[in-house]
Order: sequence, then structure tokens, then C-alpha cells
Amino acid sequence: MPTIFKFYIKHCLIGFAISAVFIAMLLYFNVANLWHLISGSDIGLMALVVFWVLNGIVFAGVQNGVAIMLMAEEGKDDGGPRGGAPEALVPVPQTAPAAKRSL
Repeated sequence: MPTIFKFYIKHCLIGFAISAVFIAMLLYFNVANLWHLISGSDIGLMALVVFWVLNGIVFAGVQNGVAIMLMAEEGKDDGGPRGGAPEALVPVPQTAPAAKRSL
């Protein structure tokens, strides 16, 4: 399997695990009375699974984004700027001939 797929799957699983911990904390602390709503409903298990999957998608996306952005910090060589704007911008005057008007 290519390395990029392993990277993506690994960080998606981490995101879904973080989502599970987040939902467990929401239910434990009974935020917005969620524990009562889920435990008192006949489709509470389905609601819990949907809640976990939807939060898992969000947390997996955030986890992938953070992991990709942190990759740039690993290979930094401090050899000076590698792009971006130059240090000093100098305006250059431009001239254009006037357009001739026809009457």
C-alpha cells in the first residue's frame, strides 16, 4: 500500500478515536442533556452511532490537516527563505502612450 494511503488511514483512525473520546466526555458530563436524550430514546444507539460518525468525519479532517501542516516543520533546514515575498518591494514607474481620440 502506498505511504500516502497509510498516512491518511492512520490519521483518520486517530481522528475517529478522538471523536469517540469527545462524545464520551459529552455524555459523561451530560452536556445539553445528551445522556438523557440518547438513553431514553428507542433509537438512541443509532443516534449515538450517527453522532460519532459525523463528529469522526470532522475530527479526522482536522487531524489530517494538522498532520500535513506539521510535516513542513520536520524538514526545515533554516537555510534562509524558500519563497514568499521579497524582503523589500521597490515600486517601478511605468509609462504608457496616451490613446488617440477620434472625433
